[in-house]
Amino acid sequence: MNFQEFVDGFELTTCIISVEKFPNGGYGNIRIVAGNKPYIDSIENPYNSVSAHMLNNKFEPNSPYDKYIPKDLNFEQTCYRCAFEKKPIHTYLRPGRFACWLNQYIMPLDSDDPNIGYCSYTLDITMEADTEIMTHVSASTASSVLETCIKLRGSDDFKKAINDVIADICELSGANKCALLITDFKEETCSVLAEAAREGSGELINNYEEDGSFFDIVKTWNDTIAGSNCLILQDKQDMDILKARNLLWYKSLRDADVNSLVLFPLNYNNETLGYIWAVNFDASKASKIKETLELTTYFIASEIANYQLLKRLEIMSSIDLLTGIYNRNAMNIRVDRYIAGTDPTPRSYSVIFADLNGLKKVNDTEGHSAGDKLLKDAAAKLRDLFYDSDIYRAGGDEFMIIATNISEKTIEERIEKLRKDSENPENISFAVGGYYDDNGGDIRFAMRTADERMYADKERYYKKFPERKRK
Repeated sequence: MNFQEFVDGFELTTCIISVEKFPNGGYGNIRIVAGNKPYIDSIENPYNSVSAHMLNNKFEPNSPYDKYIPKDLNFEQTCYRCAFEKKPIHTYLRPGRFACWLNQYIMPLDSDDPNIGYCSYTLDITMEADTEIMTHVSASTASSVLETCIKLRGSDDFKKAINDVIADICELSGANKCALLITDFKEETCSVLAEAAREGSGELINNYEEDGSFFDIVKTWNDTIAGSNCLILQDKQDMDILKARNLLWYKSLRDADVNSLVLFPLNYNNETLGYIWAVNFDASKASKIKETLELTTYFIASEIANYQLLKRLEIMSSIDLLTGIYNRNAMNIRVDRYIAGTDPTPRSYSVIFADLNGLKKVNDTEGHSAGDKLLKDAAAKLRDLFYDSDIYRAGGDEFMIIATNISEKTIEERIEKLRKDSENPENISFAVGGYYDDNGGDIRFAMRTADERMYADKERYYKKFPERKRK
C-alpha cells in the first residue's frame, strides 16, 4: 500500500502508524510512517498554542512517535491492539498535555509482515467539549453514564452516592477492588473518598492513608500516564512496561498482588482532584471500561469540585479563621436548632463561657499582632482542656463551650483548673462561668446563667488582682 497516497486522501489531520511485534507478544518501536499535510503542519508549523509547545520538530517518515509527543503507554496500547487485533477505535477525550479535546479515529490496516502492524490515526481538535460527540457512545455505555449522573445529582448524601458509583464501577470492570482517591498536591496528601471490593479481595495497599509515604507513589502517576487521559494495564506485558517506567509503583503493585490495573485521573479546571482506580479487573472488558470511564470521570470530577467548594464555603461560614474554632454564626445555628427542636437538646449538657482577660491591654501596649497571637493561644488552651466538646468564639475575646454527656464533676474540675491557672500572671487568663443541666432544659437559660457567672468571676478576678485591670 502506498501510505503517503492513502493519507493524502484525508482532509483531517491523519498519519499512518506502524507497530513492531515481538515473538513473545510484546511490542517494540511505534513509528509515524507517513502523514498528510495537516498532520505535518501540526508538527512543523503548529497553528495554535495547543500544539506549539509539544510538536515542534521537522517531520521525518518512520520516526518513533515519541519524537513528537511524550511517551504515552495508553496510546501505545491502543495502537498495538488496533494494529494486531484489527479493531477500529474511536475516542473523544481531553488529554492532560493539551488544553483541548481530541476526537480520534484509529483504524487497522493490512500488513504483509506478521511482525509489523499498521493503523491509521485521524484527529480532529475541538477547543471546547462537544456534547454531541460525547453522546456518540453505545447504548450500554450511555445507560451506565446516565445512571452515574442520576446517582450523583439525585442524592442529598454525596458520600453515599459516590460509594454507590464506585461499587458500580467495580462491578462493571469485574475488579477485585475499586477506589476513589482524593489528592492534594500542595499539601502532598491523599485520602480515600470511596471504595468497593469483592468479598475476600483484601486490601490494595496497606496503610495508604496512615502512611504518608504512599503519596510518594501517587505523585508519580501523572508522569506515568504521560498526559493521556488514563492508564490501563491488562496483563504481564503491560506490567513489565510499567516496571521499566515506574519501578517504585511497580514494586508497590507487585507487593499487593496486583496483576492488572485501571487508573483514571479526575481532572477539573486543569487540576487533578484525585483518581479512580480498579485492580485485577476483567481484561476482556477493557474497551467497555475505557469508553464508560472516559465519560463518567468527567461528571465525577465536576461533582467532586462542587462538593469541595461547598465544603470550603461551609467551613468559611462556620470556622473562625483566626483561631480555627467554630465562629459565632455556627454557635447561633446550633442554638437556634435546639430552640426550634430541629435538633433535640441533649439530656445532659453544659454551657461554659470563658472571657479572655487582658486582651485590650495587650492590643494597646504590644499591638494587634500580639493580641491575635493571644487569642489563638487562648483557643488552643480551651481545645486542650475541652478536647471532647464544641468550642465557639462568641465575640472578640469571649468563647462559649457546649459539652454534652460529660459529668458535672468533670466540668467543675475543668472550670476550676482554668480559674487556678488564670491566677498566674504568666499564664493565659480567663474569667469563667458554667451551667450544668441533666434534664434537657432550655439552652437559653443555660447560656444566660453561665454568662452571669462568668461576669461574676471576672469581677472576682479583678478585685483579687486590681493591677491587671484592662485600663
